[in-house]
Amino acid sequence: MHIRELSPPEQRVLGCLIEKRWTTPDQYPLSLNALRLACNQSTNRDPVTDYDEGTVREAAARLSRYGLTRLASGHGSRATKYRHLAEEALGLGRGELAVLAVLLLRGPQTPGELKTRSERMASLGSLDEVEQALAILTDRGYARRIERRPGQKEERFEHLLGSAAAPEAGPGPDVQAGSGVSDAADGLEARIAALEAEVAELREQFAALRGEHSMPAAG
Repeated sequence: MHIRELSPPEQRVLGCLIEKRWTTPDQYPLSLNALRLACNQSTNRDPVTDYDEGTVREAAARLSRYGLTRLASGHGSRATKYRHLAEEALGLGRGELAVLAVLLLRGPQTPGELKTRSERMASLGSLDEVEQALAILTDRGYARRIERRPGQKEERFEHLLGSAAAPEAGPGPDVQAGSGVSDAADGLEARIAALEAEVAELREQFAALRGEHSMPAAG
């Protein structure tokens, strides 16, 4: 898995799927439109984005190649929906995933900010529990501590799942070196996966429509 190579749209999609699983469980798994709206929220996001459906679909398709997401048909719904598989893929519990989601959605944070901003996703009752979650993320190579700058009182942490991470950290676990050719191949595979997901969604909708309009068999 390209643990350090998730693009900003991929980071945002993964963070949103983790977040919405616990904050809006009735709407989870998320349809493509709901996932796009979640990515482009003007609150609880930094930076605020304006991704179109194609960008979100391609990001979700690429994440599925890494084993981080998969397509899911909602109960009684014609539309293809998306869910994350981060527990299995990353080997993390709810508390660590909640902290990671905040880092993915809002950038570098202090432990106090992480405690407050993860409350809707997981119950981290104290700063010690937040620190324990951060220790696990750091040990797994998913996050790191940022050195304090002059005048800063609190340490901050950032995730290491993609291009938002500073380059001086050096290679981490599960990193695969890329070249121009491999990057182009990855991009092509992601586009193919996105098209396959779109075709699957259209097939589901067509089958549902055909079922609605089919004539009952003669008795």
